[in-house]
Amino acid sequence: MNRSLLALSALALVACSGSERRFPLRDPVTRDADLASVYVRCRRVHSKDAREHVTCAPAPYHSSLYWNGVDNLFFRPLSDAFAVRTSGESVNVSSLDEVPDSAWFTNRIAGVTPEQLRLGACKREQLLDPASAADGAWVIDQGKLDGSMPGFRVVVPGKGKYMLKVQSVDDQPERPTAASVIGAAAFWAAGYYSTCEQIVWVRPSVFKLTPGLSSRSNFESERPFDQERLDALFAKALKRNGLIRMSASAWISGYAIGPYRYEGTRKDDPNDIVPHEDRRELRGMRVIAAWLGRTDAREVNSFDTWVADDESKPESSPGHVLHYQLDESETLGGNWPWAPPEIATRLGVSYAIDWGDIAYDLFSLGASVRPWEDLELVRGHEIFGYYQLEPFDPDGWKNEYPNLAFSRMSERDGAWMARILARFTPELVHTLAVMGDFTDPSQTVYIEHVMEGRLERVLERYLTRLSPIGDLRVEGDRLCGVDLAELRGVREASRFRYAARTTDGVALPVARSPHGGVCVALRHRTGSTYLRVVVDDGVARGKLVAHLYDLGDRGFKLVGLQRPEP
Repeated sequence: MNRSLLALSALALVACSGSERRFPLRDPVTRDADLASVYVRCRRVHSKDAREHVTCAPAPYHSSLYWNGVDNLFFRPLSDAFAVRTSGESVNVSSLDEVPDSAWFTNRIAGVTPEQLRLGACKREQLLDPASAADGAWVIDQGKLDGSMPGFRVVVPGKGKYMLKVQSVDDQPERPTAASVIGAAAFWAAGYYSTCEQIVWVRPSVFKLTPGLSSRSNFESERPFDQERLDALFAKALKRNGLIRMSASAWISGYAIGPYRYEGTRKDDPNDIVPHEDRRELRGMRVIAAWLGRTDAREVNSFDTWVADDESKPESSPGHVLHYQLDESETLGGNWPWAPPEIATRLGVSYAIDWGDIAYDLFSLGASVRPWEDLELVRGHEIFGYYQLEPFDPDGWKNEYPNLAFSRMSERDGAWMARILARFTPELVHTLAVMGDFTDPSQTVYIEHVMEGRLERVLERYLTRLSPIGDLRVEGDRLCGVDLAELRGVREASRFRYAARTTDGVALPVARSPHGGVCVALRHRTGSTYLRVVVDDGVARGKLVAHLYDLGDRGFKLVGLQRPEP
């Protein structure tokens, strides 16, 4: 397993090196070995009821909201000031400049339809139908113990467990529940493991409360979750025709082992050998987070689960870990209700405590106008806070506080994610907006406009430097792909002028087809079995270099891709 990952890393390094390097004659890696079952050393632990039992799964990791923030806002900047860091390229990249399917990521966006996007990570049998539920059928068996939105866990007969979050009339009405569904579906379509999220309208009588529960949200101590607390939640809940608006998140299967970190590795997972800050799917996540305004991308909003081969024994070995994105409810303009407005306007533009901005203001004596100083809520669309088209800048976007993987994102990492996001056609963006189930249709129109506008800026930024041609494959004696910049109309079609040649100067014919399709005619050459083809689309400053083997009667084999810096 370790040897295959080292080989994968070597291929990634070759892909970033000079064009004179050769790729070996073998199939590109499309599936990471971290999906293979492994054994974890067994140990004795004590349950909450003080009973001792044996577990053969990784140990749960508990992340502190306070410590994670303090560490990234104060201690990390201090240590980085004295550290020597190299920013190098991601190491889990295949020879085709892509991320293989793994325990972190699945290549799926090219085949996602509007119907599939509406389901997201949900299976049809997980969809809830509160209208058909009998009174008292949904049993509340656990209060919500973290996060900013109040809620509880229910057991739905025939469906399983769900975490339900209550939409308050005081908290940007409809936005948090809409963001949970839209954000989760977008992350799922992009390739991440995400939760099954849906908006439900429920009558209060459906619920039955189990006695003796407790709950806790961010910045408060644990307290009883009783009928009085439940009634108070329902009293402040957003309602339509007597039904309460909630987001329902299906319980993730497997044995919960807590969040993952955006650096290092999980030492008790034998499959986890690539430092998280050097994983392309975590680095490139910065771009999709910028698009959706997910400023809360931190470790407590991730989730690891141990999937045992024997499902009846969730803490047994062998098995493997899956890494999930969790709780996208802060996307699309989530504010900090307890913070002053000047903090809310900085989200996505400056860190909560941004030492670089502080120093800039200090040395400029506050003479310059900062991007957030003139921001105002859009009249009629205040529920989306400062998730707006202006002054969105993909390059300048920042998380709530520094995230090491985001900070290490390279141009190639960002371009990789942009090629994925280019597959979010206007039809899919419209589908996402409709999934918000807004009572006022104008909110759907507005959020679709902002999402599409921000996406266009992301594509403009990342598909015009390195070559945007993707989905490369050999079809007979042709090398074909899709120019994702042309597909998404980053420039007028007439601006795309394709040319192809071998590295020794032989011109090759290029044929175009609708929706950005491009094919290069390959020619067999006597005495040469290795072929490098350079493709220029006339728009991106960088070119594509494809490495192929000429196998004679067996055709051509694509073994590597490079996207050199312009």
